[in-house]
Amino acid sequence: MPAMEDKRIVILTGAGVSAESGLGTFRDKDGLWTKYDLNDVATPEGFARNPVFVHDFYNKRRQNLVDATPNAAHHALGRLETEFPGEVLVVTQNIDRLHEMGGSKNVLHMHGEMLKSRCDICMHVIYWEGDLSLEMQCEQCGAAGAMRPHVVWFGEMPFYMDDIQMELDRCDLFVSVGTSGSVYPAAGFVSQVRHRGKAHTVELNLEPSEGSAMFHDSVLGPATKVVPAYVDELLANGW
Repeated sequence: MPAMEDKRIVILTGAGVSAESGLGTFRDKDGLWTKYDLNDVATPEGFARNPVFVHDFYNKRRQNLVDATPNAAHHALGRLETEFPGEVLVVTQNIDRLHEMGGSKNVLHMHGEMLKSRCDICMHVIYWEGDLSLEMQCEQCGAAGAMRPHVVWFGEMPFYMDDIQMELDRCDLFVSVGTSGSVYPAAGFVSQVRHRGKAHTVELNLEPSEGSAMFHDSVLGPATKVVPAYVDELLANGW
């Protein structure tokens, strides 16, 4: 068994960890994908067909993110990174900044970040809280109409996959928080960790995910309740 200071924790988070901060989930019965056709607002083809509509969709969501504040689950994960003697990595499917606001510094946004914009021509990325439009020019290459949300749309490759795979292969504990377990590649992370056979796996979720049976342990309840309690237990007793 490695010493505590040598242990590595990978935490995968999904929309459920931010839902209690007022940010909508995607696949629940009242989620965003029940109100919008993802082919229209979350694919490169949809953006090519109607960029004005796509910009309007993300502009509204961006303002929602600007006003959001981290909840107890975000703060608990930030405290875990600060107080745990080993390494803690948060891999999030969320495109908000609430993990960072809650104190986490070691965060990989595999689906991008809403409060950033990217040029489709030169790939230059900037921090951006305001609205995007076709009139906006890239500050690096000068292209007009090429700025888009710095998020991963369906059909695009998630970010940081090489780094994530490496961390999954060497972690001692894998924790999944607030995710449906239905979107790949993230849904396959627990299988990858279990196949290695050395790490403990835990699911913290409002209800069982599609891959719940793959986890060693499962704790059900709102993220603001189960995540702080789990972090308290982890820091007190290890695993």
